Amino acid sequence: MTSFDTDYCYSFPAVRGIQAGRPFYIATCPMRIIPKIFSFDENEVPPELRAQRILNKSRIPEMVRYLLENPKDYVFSALTASIAVDVQFDEFPGSNNLGTLRVPMEAQILINDGQHRRKAIEDALEERPDLGQDNIPVLFFVDEGLKRSQQMFADLNKYAIRPSPSLSALYNHRDASSNLARYLAMSIEPFVGLTELEKSSISTLSNKLFTLSSIKQSTRALLGQDPKESELEEITHIATLYWQAVFSVMPDWQLAAKKEVSPAQLRQDYVHAHGIGLQALGLLGRALLAEHPDTWQQKIAELKTFDWRKSNPELIKRAMQHGKLSKTNTAIQLTCNALKRALSLPLTPEEQELEAQMVTS
Repeated sequence: MTSFDTDYCYSFPAVRGIQAGRPFYIATCPMRIIPKIFSFDENEVPPELRAQRILNKSRIPEMVRYLLENPKDYVFSALTASIAVDVQFDEFPGSNNLGTLRVPMEAQILINDGQHRRKAIEDALEERPDLGQDNIPVLFFVDEGLKRSQQMFADLNKYAIRPSPSLSALYNHRDASSNLARYLAMSIEPFVGLTELEKSSISTLSNKLFTLSSIKQSTRALLGQDPKESELEEITHIATLYWQAVFSVMPDWQLAAKKEVSPAQLRQDYVHAHGIGLQALGLLGRALLAEHPDTWQQKIAELKTFDWRKSNPELIKRAMQHGKLSKTNTAIQLTCNALKRALSLPLTPEEQELEAQMVTS
């Protein structure tokens, strides 16, 4: 290994390993130096001459907010970087691949995975410099040129799969909407015992009727916004009352809860057994509570005779496309319009415009 002047090097405590015959190094880096030593080429160069995707700047503010709002409880995974020059590893005497990694200061250190985390760290440090005392792990590879860096990017992202929205809601304890949806799913009829908590789609033969993500989206539609932690108790009460009232006017859901009909059969025949129906009911609730704040529970009783069958011509033109249920916002709103009409609720100008477009299409 080439020796060089340590006065002009970055030094990191590190572990050396071998992968596919090549050495790599796992180092611990103070957050404050991340923006200084890790470069990301944001120039608009052709994709074939880059080793990374273009930075999606719309993702950064949310990541920065996460760091700033959770300084004692955040988790950032390791960055992966390529070093464009040779490095020096000084192994501690008597240790097994433990030592100090020394990288020349003039070396270009290019991030292969984690460029958005790097930018978020940079922006967060401007508002909270004390975050710079924290550390983040970095996996270093010695670069072998553009082709190798491009292949590394492809390999690192090949098997990366985002968790389903339902699983994210199940495990996210920071988000008030997720906390509310999880409470409803586990405690409140019609959802308790009938909610798929992990997947965001329901298999044909599943004995579940709802997904956690659809409960979250539908309750957000009911409330008109994401709940705030300070309002969570009041909003939980409203959501609980509303969904229990809906359950009382949905005989099919009641049969499913008593296991007298299979959710699979309901999904085959009825719109209310799908996410579009639940979200339409959420939108309906927002209008119902606004129009009839004191009598909405009596008003919703009129929904008991609504024809939810997929064969209902009124729902076919609103909720179906090419013989299948549509998941678009337009289909959800048009389905809600049909519910509002059934309860004699006025349509907003925007909803009336959607109705006109449906007639002329």
